[in-house]
Amino acid sequence: MMLSAVMEDYLKAIYHLQHEGDGERVRTSAIADHLEVTPPTVTSMLSKLEERGLADREKYKGVTLTPEGERVALEVIRHHRLLEAYLTEHLDFTWSEVHDEADRLEHHISEAFEERVAAVLEDPTVDPHGAPIPNADLEPPAEPVGESLSEYEEGTTVEVREVNDRNPEILEYLSERGVNPGVSLTVEEVAPFGMVTVRVEDGGTVSLPEDVARHVRVTPIQTASQ
Repeated sequence: MMLSAVMEDYLKAIYHLQHEGDGERVRTSAIADHLEVTPPTVTSMLSKLEERGLADREKYKGVTLTPEGERVALEVIRHHRLLEAYLTEHLDFTWSEVHDEADRLEHHISEAFEERVAAVLEDPTVDPHGAPIPNADLEPPAEPVGESLSEYEEGTTVEVREVNDRNPEILEYLSERGVNPGVSLTVEEVAPFGMVTVRVEDGGTVSLPEDVARHVRVTPIQTASQ
């Protein structure tokens, strides 16, 4: 089935939004916001995806992917995350640069290229931002690990598991402050006006606005004092 890059972008967006919403149908307005297009543009594309058997729409309730639509979305996501890992590990791209590069390349690589990239990387299970990579059988990856950093109370020590990769400026901001997957943080202060201050492992203290802290998924670490 030959699909345009735009169609694949829509399927990927619906997949992400559907899983963020616990499997609920995705509304046209949410897709429009995610892709930064107008609702009429979304409606037109959803009609095309439905005609191809890739999406299932219900009037006034939204859209879900069909099994075939989900499989296409997972393939694009696998391409994207493998490319991010390859660009970071072998071409010296920073983790704040790779998202846009992978967006451009993900639609154009062959399955043979994908297999070679996976082999060179020794079949990674997560990308540089900690997001799970669908396996070669395109089985849905496990649910994201952990909760938003903004959910944790003062005195809690946590490990960074994943950082949302959609905003390069936020990625660069976090990277410069050492807030990367695998790093431990201790929540030192949660201000009532939305600032979360953490002490970074082997580093200094960093204050993160709440809208930035929400992009960081973490899991708690048991310490001797806890």
